[in-house]
Amino acid sequence: MTEITEIAPELYRLSTYLPALDLQFNQFLARDDEPLLFHTGLRQLFPTVREAVGRLIDPTKLRWIGFSHFEADECGALNDWLALAPEATALCSQVGKFVSVDDVAARPAKGLADGEVLVTGRQRFRFLQTPHVPHAWDAGLLFEETQGTLFCSDLFHQKGPVEAVTGADVVGRCRQVLLDYQAGPFAHYLPYTARTAPTLERLAALEPKTLAIMHGSSFVGDGRRAVLDLARMLGEVLQPSESRDEAP
Repeated sequence: MTEITEIAPELYRLSTYLPALDLQFNQFLARDDEPLLFHTGLRQLFPTVREAVGRLIDPTKLRWIGFSHFEADECGALNDWLALAPEATALCSQVGKFVSVDDVAARPAKGLADGEVLVTGRQRFRFLQTPHVPHAWDAGLLFEETQGTLFCSDLFHQKGPVEAVTGADVVGRCRQVLLDYQAGPFAHYLPYTARTAPTLERLAALEPKTLAIMHGSSFVGDGRRAVLDLARMLGEVLQPSESRDEAP
Protein backbone atom coordinates (compact mmCIF):
# COMPACT_ATOMS: atom_id res chain seq x y z
CA MET A 1 0.00 0.00 0.00
CA THR A 2 1.36 3.41 -0.98
CA GLU A 3 0.60 6.16 1.54
CA ILE A 4 0.01 9.76 0.45
CA THR A 5 1.01 12.83 2.47
CA GLU A 6 0.91 16.46 1.40
CA ILE A 7 4.30 17.82 2.53
CA ALA A 8 3.85 21.30 0.99
CA PRO A 9 0.91 22.89 -0.85
CA GLU A 10 0.12 20.73 -3.91
CA LEU A 11 3.26 18.60 -3.33
CA TYR A 12 2.62 15.01 -2.27
CA ARG A 13 4.85 12.29 -0.87
CA LEU A 14 3.91 8.80 -2.12
CA SER A 15 5.54 6.25 0.17
CA THR A 16 5.74 2.45 -0.06
CA TYR A 17 7.42 0.53 2.75
CA LEU A 18 9.11 -2.79 1.92
CA PRO A 19 9.59 -4.74 5.18
CA ALA A 20 12.10 -7.15 3.63
CA LEU A 21 14.43 -4.21 3.07
CA ASP A 22 13.24 -2.19 6.08
CA LEU A 23 13.08 0.74 3.69
CA GLN A 24 10.60 3.27 2.38
CA PHE A 25 10.60 4.16 -1.32
CA ASN A 26 9.19 7.63 -1.85
CA GLN A 27 8.03 9.42 -4.96
CA PHE A 28 6.87 13.04 -5.05
CA LEU A 29 4.01 14.39 -7.15
CA ALA A 30 3.70 18.11 -7.87
CA ARG A 31 0.06 18.72 -8.77
CA ASP A 32 0.04 21.62 -11.19
CA ASP A 33 -0.98 22.59 -14.73
CA GLU A 34 1.76 20.25 -15.95
CA PRO A 35 2.00 17.58 -13.23
CA LEU A 36 5.50 16.42 -12.34
CA LEU A 37 6.50 13.12 -10.71
CA PHE A 38 9.96 12.96 -9.13
CA HIS A 39 11.22 9.35 -8.97
CA THR A 40 9.27 6.65 -10.79
CA GLY A 41 9.86 4.01 -8.15
CA LEU A 42 10.97 0.46 -8.78
CA ARG A 43 9.22 -1.22 -11.69
CA GLN A 44 7.70 -3.82 -9.35
CA LEU A 45 6.02 -0.98 -7.44
CA PHE A 46 4.44 0.61 -10.52
CA PRO A 47 0.89 -0.73 -9.91
CA THR A 48 0.66 0.59 -6.35
CA VAL A 49 2.32 3.92 -7.17
CA ARG A 50 0.07 4.35 -10.22
CA GLU A 51 -2.98 3.77 -8.01
CA ALA A 52 -1.71 6.40 -5.54
CA VAL A 53 -1.08 8.95 -8.29
CA GLY A 54 -4.61 8.23 -9.54
CA ARG A 55 -6.02 9.39 -6.20
CA LEU A 56 -4.50 12.83 -6.87
CA ILE A 57 -4.62 13.37 -10.64
CA ASP A 58 -5.55 11.54 -13.81
CA PRO A 59 -2.25 9.63 -14.24
CA THR A 60 -2.55 9.76 -18.03
CA LYS A 61 -2.16 13.55 -17.77
CA LEU A 62 1.28 13.36 -16.16
CA ARG A 63 3.58 15.72 -18.06
CA TRP A 64 7.05 15.44 -16.50
CA ILE A 65 8.91 12.51 -14.93
CA GLY A 66 12.05 13.63 -13.12
CA PHE A 67 14.78 11.74 -11.33
CA SER A 68 18.26 12.36 -9.99
CA HIS A 69 20.30 9.60 -11.62
CA PHE A 70 19.99 6.34 -13.54
CA GLU A 71 19.09 3.71 -10.95
CA ALA A 72 16.16 1.33 -10.54
CA ASP A 73 14.39 3.11 -7.68
CA GLU A 74 14.88 6.45 -9.45
CA CYS A 75 13.60 5.49 -12.90
CA GLY A 76 12.94 1.73 -13.06
CA ALA A 77 9.27 2.26 -13.98
CA LEU A 78 9.99 5.06 -16.47
CA ASN A 79 8.72 3.22 -19.53
CA ASP A 80 5.58 2.12 -17.70
CA TRP A 81 4.81 5.78 -16.97
CA LEU A 82 5.66 6.85 -20.51
CA ALA A 83 3.27 4.22 -21.88
CA LEU A 84 0.51 5.34 -19.51
CA ALA A 85 0.92 9.10 -20.05
CA PRO A 86 1.39 9.83 -23.77
CA GLU A 87 2.41 13.48 -23.26
CA ALA A 88 4.92 12.75 -20.49
CA THR A 89 8.64 13.46 -20.93
CA ALA A 90 11.50 12.28 -18.74
CA LEU A 91 13.61 14.94 -17.01
CA CYS A 92 17.24 14.27 -16.12
CA SER A 93 20.70 15.75 -16.44
CA GLN A 94 22.23 16.17 -19.87
CA VAL A 95 24.79 13.52 -18.92
CA GLY A 96 22.01 11.13 -17.94
CA LYS A 97 20.15 11.75 -21.19
CA PHE A 98 23.20 11.15 -23.37
CA VAL A 99 24.81 8.18 -21.61
CA SER A 100 21.83 6.16 -20.35
CA VAL A 101 18.27 7.40 -20.52
CA ASP A 102 17.75 7.92 -24.24
CA ASP A 103 19.04 4.41 -24.93
CA VAL A 104 16.51 2.85 -22.56
CA ALA A 105 13.47 5.16 -22.50
CA ALA A 106 10.59 4.77 -24.94
CA ARG A 107 10.87 8.49 -25.82
CA PRO A 108 13.79 10.93 -25.66
CA ALA A 109 14.32 12.68 -22.34
CA LYS A 110 14.68 16.40 -21.74
CA GLY A 111 18.27 16.90 -20.61
CA LEU A 112 18.46 19.83 -18.20
CA ALA A 113 21.42 22.19 -17.98
CA ASP A 114 22.72 23.33 -14.61
CA GLY A 115 20.53 26.18 -13.38
CA GLU A 116 17.81 25.62 -15.99
CA VAL A 117 14.26 26.35 -14.76
CA LEU A 118 11.14 24.38 -15.65
CA VAL A 119 7.80 26.12 -15.01
CA THR A 120 4.87 23.74 -14.57
CA GLY A 121 2.23 26.40 -13.86
CA ARG A 122 2.36 27.88 -10.38
CA GLN A 123 5.57 26.03 -9.52
CA ARG A 124 9.15 26.61 -10.71
CA PHE A 125 11.72 23.83 -10.64
CA ARG A 126 15.40 24.73 -10.89
CA PHE A 127 17.78 21.94 -11.91
CA LEU A 128 21.07 21.64 -10.05
CA GLN A 129 23.79 19.46 -11.52
CA THR A 130 25.37 17.53 -8.63
CA PRO A 131 27.79 14.86 -9.94
CA HIS A 132 28.34 12.09 -7.33
CA VAL A 133 25.94 13.82 -4.89
CA PRO A 134 24.25 11.66 -3.77
CA HIS A 135 26.00 9.31 -6.19
CA ALA A 136 26.58 8.67 -9.91
CA TRP A 137 28.19 10.84 -12.58
CA ASP A 138 24.83 11.92 -13.97
CA ALA A 139 23.30 13.04 -10.67
CA GLY A 140 21.23 16.19 -10.35
CA LEU A 141 18.51 17.55 -8.06
CA LEU A 142 15.46 19.78 -8.39
CA PHE A 143 14.61 22.80 -6.22
CA GLU A 144 11.05 24.10 -6.28
CA GLU A 145 11.59 27.82 -5.86
CA THR A 146 8.13 29.13 -4.99
CA GLN A 147 7.85 27.06 -1.78
CA GLY A 148 11.48 26.19 -1.11
CA THR A 149 11.38 22.42 -1.54
CA LEU A 150 14.61 20.57 -2.30
CA PHE A 151 14.21 17.12 -3.85
CA CYS A 152 17.07 15.26 -2.18
CA SER A 153 17.07 11.81 -3.80
CA ASP A 154 19.25 9.53 -1.60
CA LEU A 155 20.61 12.30 0.63
CA PHE A 156 19.39 11.96 4.26
CA HIS A 157 18.71 8.22 3.74
CA GLN A 158 16.78 6.72 6.68
CA LYS A 159 15.58 3.18 7.39
CA GLY A 160 12.37 1.86 8.84
CA PRO A 161 8.65 2.72 8.64
CA VAL A 162 9.25 6.27 9.85
CA GLU A 163 6.75 9.13 9.93
CA ALA A 164 5.93 10.96 6.69
CA VAL A 165 7.16 14.38 7.84
CA THR A 166 9.46 15.35 10.69
CA GLY A 167 11.35 18.27 12.14
CA ALA A 168 13.62 15.88 14.04
CA ASP A 169 17.27 15.00 13.43
CA VAL A 170 17.29 13.32 10.01
CA VAL A 171 21.08 13.73 9.86
CA GLY A 172 21.52 11.49 12.89
CA ARG A 173 19.28 8.87 11.31
CA CYS A 174 21.29 9.02 8.09
CA ARG A 175 24.55 8.72 10.01
CA GLN A 176 23.36 5.46 11.57
CA VAL A 177 22.42 4.06 8.15
CA LEU A 178 25.89 4.82 6.77
CA LEU A 179 27.55 3.22 9.79
CA ASP A 180 25.35 0.15 9.41
CA TYR A 181 26.29 -0.10 5.73
CA GLN A 182 30.04 0.11 6.30
CA ALA A 183 30.43 -3.59 7.05
CA GLY A 184 28.10 -5.00 4.38
CA PRO A 185 27.45 -5.17 0.65
CA PHE A 186 26.18 -1.57 0.59
CA ALA A 187 29.48 -0.09 1.77
CA HIS A 188 30.46 3.00 -0.23
CA TYR A 189 26.80 3.72 -0.93
CA LEU A 190 27.62 7.43 -0.94
CA PRO A 191 30.99 8.54 -2.34
CA TYR A 192 32.97 11.37 -0.81
CA THR A 193 34.89 13.52 -3.29
CA ALA A 194 36.52 16.93 -3.40
CA ARG A 195 33.19 18.26 -4.73
CA THR A 196 30.95 16.81 -2.02
CA ALA A 197 31.19 19.62 0.53
CA PRO A 198 31.04 22.49 -2.05
CA THR A 199 28.01 20.89 -3.70
CA LEU A 200 26.18 20.55 -0.40
CA GLU A 201 27.09 24.12 0.53
CA ARG A 202 25.51 25.25 -2.74
CA LEU A 203 22.34 23.36 -1.84
CA ALA A 204 22.32 24.84 1.66
CA ALA A 205 22.55 28.36 0.21
CA LEU A 206 19.12 27.79 -1.35
CA GLU A 207 17.71 27.83 2.22
CA PRO A 208 15.16 25.08 1.61
CA LYS A 209 12.12 24.89 3.87
CA THR A 210 11.21 21.33 2.97
CA LEU A 211 13.51 18.41 2.15
CA ALA A 212 11.75 15.80 0.00
CA ILE A 213 13.75 12.69 0.88
CA MET A 214 13.58 9.46 -1.12
CA HIS A 215 14.13 7.00 1.73
CA GLY A 216 12.62 8.05 5.04
CA SER A 217 10.80 11.05 6.44
CA SER A 218 10.62 14.35 4.61
CA PHE A 219 12.01 17.20 6.70
CA VAL A 220 10.32 20.54 7.38
CA GLY A 221 12.33 23.23 9.15
CA ASP A 222 15.73 24.84 8.77
CA GLY A 223 16.84 23.08 5.61
CA ARG A 224 19.99 25.14 5.33
CA ARG A 225 21.22 23.94 8.71
CA ALA A 226 20.20 20.35 7.96
CA VAL A 227 22.18 20.30 4.69
CA LEU A 228 25.25 21.84 6.34
CA ASP A 229 25.00 19.32 9.18
CA LEU A 230 24.78 16.57 6.57
CA ALA A 231 27.92 17.87 4.87
CA ARG A 232 29.82 17.81 8.14
CA MET A 233 28.55 14.34 9.02
CA LEU A 234 29.49 12.90 5.62
CA GLY A 235 32.99 14.30 6.02
CA GLU A 236 33.30 12.61 9.40
CA VAL A 237 31.90 9.23 8.33
CA LEU A 238 33.01 8.91 4.71
CA GLN A 239 36.17 10.96 4.23
CA PRO A 240 39.33 8.80 4.55
CA SER A 241 41.11 9.43 7.83
CA GLU A 242 44.37 10.38 6.07
CA SER A 243 42.53 13.11 4.14
CA ARG A 244 41.09 14.51 7.37
CA ASP A 245 44.54 14.46 8.93
CA GLU A 246 45.92 16.48 6.01
CA ALA A 247 43.13 19.08 6.05
CA PRO A 248 44.25 22.54 7.23
